[in-house]
Amino acid sequence: MIETVFRTDDLSAADRFGLWREHMVKALCPMDMSSDHTAGFRADMRLLQLGSVCVWPATVQSVRFRRTAKLIRRSDPELYHLTLPLWGTNGISHVGLETTHGPYDMHVVDSSRPFDIHVLDTTAPVRMVGIEVPKALLPLPPRAVDRLLARRLPVRGGTGALLAGLLTQLVQDTASYGLSDGPRLELVIIDLLSAVLAHHIEADDTLPPEARSRTLTLRIHAFIQHHLHDPGLTPSSIAAAHQISLSYLHRLFRTDGITVSAWIRGQRLERARRDLADPALRNLSAQRIAAHWGFIHYPHFSRAFRTTYGVPPKDYRRQTTRHG
Repeated sequence: MIETVFRTDDLSAADRFGLWREHMVKALCPMDMSSDHTAGFRADMRLLQLGSVCVWPATVQSVRFRRTAKLIRRSDPELYHLTLPLWGTNGISHVGLETTHGPYDMHVVDSSRPFDIHVLDTTAPVRMVGIEVPKALLPLPPRAVDRLLARRLPVRGGTGALLAGLLTQLVQDTASYGLSDGPRLELVIIDLLSAVLAHHIEADDTLPPEARSRTLTLRIHAFIQHHLHDPGLTPSSIAAAHQISLSYLHRLFRTDGITVSAWIRGQRLERARRDLADPALRNLSAQRIAAHWGFIHYPHFSRAFRTTYGVPPKDYRRQTTRHG
């Protein structure tokens, strides 16, 4: 994970808003920005680069962000931008909707569509966490995601709570993450965001059956990945958690040409492989890494690992350490 920090307190009062505006445009996308506090504007922002995903916690005074059709024609990174407000209010005009969001009302906008966002403080500066995710990385029907733009996405319970919890924990404790954690966190954020959006898409009765099945599959994928550590994770427990029959669960996975158990095993093996190659985890034995990812019997893990990657786990670790 790569972290950069921008604080207006480090600048002269006259330069703060102009340099903040330049920083935001460079970090996110071209936008027009204005504020009633340009004289001595105050803002703090950290930019956490997790592969192709950016997470940026920020504390700002009232400011307005406008992305016009002209700016979109000039440059479009083709991102979905999710905001998790922690304090203050966001007023949004986007895709024909006028909405207002308070603390913990997550919402998404599309960089390819004009938007007008007014971040309002009352008694204290606004605090928020933003995520920038390339649209191509979300395996969801774009027309279905369009239905969620600018809408409130609750964070109480379910995958919304998981995503909000991950973001708040991440931005509170960046010191405990290293450079090699970036790709892992990128995958987790993409999976959870996909699951959050899929949950709300699936609730839309107008969604075609094929899209509903796909979004349910994404929710199940996110659930499995969140519970990979649990040795008791089984097709039956997954079906029960999603209130579907076991036969329907197997049918969803057959569409992708794989069994549920094989998908779980593949995800666990891949997580274990990454940990074995991670220099920061070299003091953990291969047995402990296997157990951490839900493999109760080490010989079974070793055979599955060798079948998948061509070498036993310990040999793989020695090879990656030597070449690293």
